[in-house]
Amino acid sequence: MNANIPLNKHVNLVSVFIFLVLTLANAVLLYSDLISLTIALIGLAATLFIAATLKISDQWEKAVVLRMGKFIGLKGPGWFLIIPIIDRVDKYIDQRVRVTDIRADSTLTKDTVPVNVDAVVYWTVWDAEKAALEVQEYEYAVSLVSRTGLRDIIGKHELADLLQNREKIAEALQQALDETTSSWGITCQSVGIKDIVIPNDLADAMSKQAQAERERQARIILGTAETEISEKFSQASENYHNNPVALQLRGMNMLFEGLKEKGSLVIVPSSALESMNLGAIGGLAALAENNTNQTPDPTEKTA
Repeated sequence: MNANIPLNKHVNLVSVFIFLVLTLANAVLLYSDLISLTIALIGLAATLFIAATLKISDQWEKAVVLRMGKFIGLKGPGWFLIIPIIDRVDKYIDQRVRVTDIRADSTLTKDTVPVNVDAVVYWTVWDAEKAALEVQEYEYAVSLVSRTGLRDIIGKHELADLLQNREKIAEALQQALDETTSSWGITCQSVGIKDIVIPNDLADAMSKQAQAERERQARIILGTAETEISEKFSQASENYHNNPVALQLRGMNMLFEGLKEKGSLVIVPSSALESMNLGAIGGLAALAENNTNQTPDPTEKTA
């Protein structure tokens, strides 16, 4: 049995039904003595001939018909007739989009890193005649070409390219496959890279490298921030140097912000207390806070 022809193509239910009906009618006529045995045998042979003449192909299929071993054309979809014994249907070619899973195990990249790549190829037969006459088993051929092409693509790119540019890798593989299979009447519509697996040791090393890179970037950002802060402080010191009143107001504001928090401890240099009179201000602020805490609630009743 040809592997390319499904089982239901070998067992044509319409032909079987016609054969059973004609055979039953022939048997009834023979049993009723309406025909002789010779005519019954001739009728049986004619029944077999008629049943073998009718063939059916599905909407998405083309039947490859050979006459005495020579290609005479494509039949279908639907029903069609052949000449039994002289003609035969070699195969039914499915023209729908098909999917082939491919896998490249332990293939070395351009920078000699072994990777396992899983991909999927979407292809279709656009010329059934070429697919039947140019290649023996086109499904198996597409699978082998896809694996070979995937290995070639992996060997031409570094690991970083495979991980970062999957779409470009898949597009390059699709073009390479389409150039090879076009002469077979087959077109490769698209390729998808499903997964790229790298060794565990290399994955750990890459993870540590990425972590170190992030730490380096964090330190660079922190250093840049410190530089910007020092520049701002330098500008502020120049402004305060030329304007001591502004410096005093800034010190008072800082002290006020510190005293707003209850239970906070504020340490003020003695020089600042003398130059900006912050001691008196701090004392007044503390006295006001103490008076606020000791003021009785007028709503409370005295004993």
